[in-house]
Amino acid sequence: MMKRYYGVWVAALAVMIMGGSLVQKSEGSPPCGSTFVSAIIQLLPCRPAVSPFRPYPPSEACCAAVRSLGQPCLCVILNGPPIIGVDRNMALQLPDRCTANFEPCEMGK
Repeated sequence: MMKRYYGVWVAALAVMIMGGSLVQKSEGSPPCGSTFVSAIIQLLPCRPAVSPFRPYPPSEACCAAVRSLGQPCLCVILNGPPIIGVDRNMALQLPDRCTANFEPCEMGK
């Protein structure tokens, strides 16, 4: 069953990358700048923790990625286009669940 959703995740990731590129160009240089695509890829270990169906606690690899990205970059990604198979509310909780001590992301900015 996970293999079935993996294909959906990869397709959603591709759409988000393309959409994120358009957002980047129109808004100047966001905090993720040239690493926007690599930031999204870096968050792949978090996929099970943000699943709307049966989320798991974030893994250490996920938490390391969240801490490494930092709050500004994570907020840019979370404010991007919706991602199929990702519960945005669960994604917004990642910093707290990973004890990253970030300020909350402001949605829509």
